[in-house]
Amino acid sequence: MNRDPFSLDRGRVRASFDAAASGYDAVAVIQAEVRSRLLERLELFRLAPRRILDAGCGTGHSARALLRHYRRAELVALDLAPGMLRAARTQRPWLRRLDPVCGDAAALPLADGSVDLVFSNLMLQWCDAPDQVFAEFRRVLRPGGLVLFTSFGPDTLKELRAAWSAADGHTHVSRFIDMHDLGDALMRTGFGEPVMDMEQLTLTYPDVRSLMRDLKTMGARNATAGRNPGLTGRRRLAAMEAHYERLRRDGRLPASWEVVYGHAWAVEPRGTRAGGEVAVPLSGIGRRR
Repeated sequence: MNRDPFSLDRGRVRASFDAAASGYDAVAVIQAEVRSRLLERLELFRLAPRRILDAGCGTGHSARALLRHYRRAELVALDLAPGMLRAARTQRPWLRRLDPVCGDAAALPLADGSVDLVFSNLMLQWCDAPDQVFAEFRRVLRPGGLVLFTSFGPDTLKELRAAWSAADGHTHVSRFIDMHDLGDALMRTGFGEPVMDMEQLTLTYPDVRSLMRDLKTMGARNATAGRNPGLTGRRRLAAMEAHYERLRRDGRLPASWEVVYGHAWAVEPRGTRAGGEVAVPLSGIGRRR
């Protein structure tokens, strides 16, 4: 059986982000912007969580902001890469309320019903099976708990993907999951009232090598099974660059990012009716704009 060329090597993902931890913040511009926008969305909900899971905490900026927002909460900061957790630990003032855990979101080392809020910024695109991750989020959430997350959609880095496709037959950019498929996965795993939306952001670069250098520095290296197992030759690299250059406008090259936002509620299991309808408890419904 041929392996899906877009399946991800979790070991490579872990190693890439582990090595990138020290330089991550300097280049993670899109991650910081999306994190800020996701944190703003917390204002849409009336929550008083006792325990929060920051899934894919990275260098700890979301965790710090969450603990400022929910001053009585404890927080589990989980990341696949030990280097990211080491970077998070350097932010000393809030360490006493932080529980750093090195682990995989698809197999959370947490007890059933042990958290009230799962917050996850741009981690899900590094997981092959969103159903498995969402099932774990649902398992650890208490009834009435909330999951709030972002991921990247299919148009992310579409220019780089097209340029490489013109140069060779290997996979160079991940296959990002459509927001409708993520919404369906939330429903399949027992969440109620999923809400999905997306927006397009664009960064520009002086050349394509600057883009690729930033991706490497932040740990977003090619981890697909169909990647070139050897070195990419100069001819193929030049062909990719020439194709990308066709997009140059005002002296800059664009790089697109499709940002997917989602949230859903951990509904009471006993609320499921024979016809498939779900009754959401009033205590689990937040104030919305």
